[in-house]
Amino acid sequence: MSEAQRSVFDILFDVGSNFQGIVRSEFRLATTELRADISASQSSVWLLGIGVLSGIFAAFFALLALLYALSYVLLAWAAALLIAFALTGCATVLVTAGSRRLGRLRIARKLAGESQEKRE
Repeated sequence: MSEAQRSVFDILFDVGSNFQGIVRSEFRLATTELRADISASQSSVWLLGIGVLSGIFAAFFALLALLYALSYVLLAWAAALLIAFALTGCATVLVTAGSRRLGRLRIARKLAGESQEKRE
């Protein structure tokens, strides 16, 4: 059979198999690119993790130094309690602010979803 006399079924079969090959190739390319990105960013993630952990230790030792400094003026338990109350206040303010922002985002998403439903 020559190229000019191919049936429609043969042409559609070739198109389907070519499309399937293209999709598989694109999937392999995406997987390879993802692996390359992960391996390239792995050292950055380690550095970031070690930096965050070092920051946590630094904050702990700064609080410990503050405790020792306050223990010269106050009793040790009173100094620790004062620091605990101060940290509780900071945590309360930060959690409240974060939850309000998150609530605004949820409301914005909900309003955006309702407006899209009205359009449809």
